Amino acid sequence: MLPCFADPGASALPLHAVAPAGLEAWCAAHPAGGFVREAGFAAKPGELLLLPGAAGLGGALVGLGDGRPSAWSFGGLAQALPAGSIWRLEGPADAPRATLGWGLGAYRYGRFRAAPRAPARLVLLPDALAAAREVEAVWFVRDLINDPANVLGPAELAEAVAALGAAHGATVRLVDGEALERDYPTVAAVGRGSARPPLVVDLAWRGSAAGPEAPLIALCGKGVCFDSGGYDLKPAAAMLRMKKDMGGAAVAAGVARLVMQADLPVRLRLLIGAVENSIGAHAMRPLDVVRTRKGLTVEIGNTDAEGRLVLCDLLADADAAAPALLMDFATLTGAARVALGPDLVALFTEDDRLAEDLLAAGLDAEDPLWRMPLWRGYAGWLDSQAADLANVSGKPHAGAVVAALFLQRFVSRERRWAHFDLYAWNDSPRPGRPEGGEATGMRAAFRALAARFGTPAHG
Repeated sequence: MLPCFADPGASALPLHAVAPAGLEAWCAAHPAGGFVREAGFAAKPGELLLLPGAAGLGGALVGLGDGRPSAWSFGGLAQALPAGSIWRLEGPADAPRATLGWGLGAYRYGRFRAAPRAPARLVLLPDALAAAREVEAVWFVRDLINDPANVLGPAELAEAVAALGAAHGATVRLVDGEALERDYPTVAAVGRGSARPPLVVDLAWRGSAAGPEAPLIALCGKGVCFDSGGYDLKPAAAMLRMKKDMGGAAVAAGVARLVMQADLPVRLRLLIGAVENSIGAHAMRPLDVVRTRKGLTVEIGNTDAEGRLVLCDLLADADAAAPALLMDFATLTGAARVALGPDLVALFTEDDRLAEDLLAAGLDAEDPLWRMPLWRGYAGWLDSQAADLANVSGKPHAGAVVAALFLQRFVSRERRWAHFDLYAWNDSPRPGRPEGGEATGMRAAFRALAARFGTPAHG
């Protein structure tokens, strides 16, 4: 259990969640109502008021605001309430949503320094266990993204995914060296300039209720542990957050973790390309031509457009097994951030039903996605005189769309496929979303999978 939660039997103070419309009725029914009125509490989202008791602290009120309750109303409480105190949610509040917001706000990255204080703890109610699993998965993803590149290179990322698989009875295969050059040549090309060798992690798992013909779910993640840009070197300011360029791999691993924990009745395959994009004697150069796993040749128009090269071999491999659903996750383009900002994940798919399911899941999870077009009119922008296609367009427009079109070349037309172009970072702290690595898109993707492929076998 995470340190922000407590067992149901723990002695706890009452936490009352109140919306503005119900505030007066609450005040009329509780002895502290007069105090609440005098304090000017208005039940705004996340507003907190400590209540007096006979022997000191007697409880607390948190505001829900108007409209649909949000997990973020609870996102600041673990840090705002007294350190180490234990609380029990009272009243008609949504326990799973409260648990989610509380747990996400309690997170602090602590590998190199201790947290300044212990979080307040929320009693974990039985109907909020699924929310607590989502919180644990987010902490797992955030820790991976927040690790600096000197301690999380390709090998360490692979080890983390292998440990995840081992914890859930999955089979994990690591592909490196000559086998990587043969089977995933573009992953090898991206990582060739680094002193830390590239590798692919191939995790396979099957739910306890899944037979050999159960639906196959394939997840692919871009795991660039640091992106210098290669010979098309990034400016210094642009490198400051490039430890997070493995965020897509972390999110894909987080989705896999949730699928395995929920024991969904599916077969699961997770492919991670773990590399570092560096400058070196063997690094790929602008206008090099590389051959992909699928057999297509790619001209390197820009060495800083390496993520799509990592993904294209993974997608070709996953696609060949004819999965019922194929999803990839990557911090792929700055253009997606220019269009949508840091919070909205750019979603690309030609399957309208899948898009609707994912968008609805994102709204429900408060993990929003925004659908972007796979506009075929731009496909010619990837034409090359030297190869089957280029890895970038010579035009300054629609960078996220063009990157998605590149990836689409490695997926069969009949395949149900979704591409997530995400940011994986919070630029500034907000309730439930501390500054640093973030599992953007993970909860939306998992909830859509759970809704589509069946309820968990073990609750």
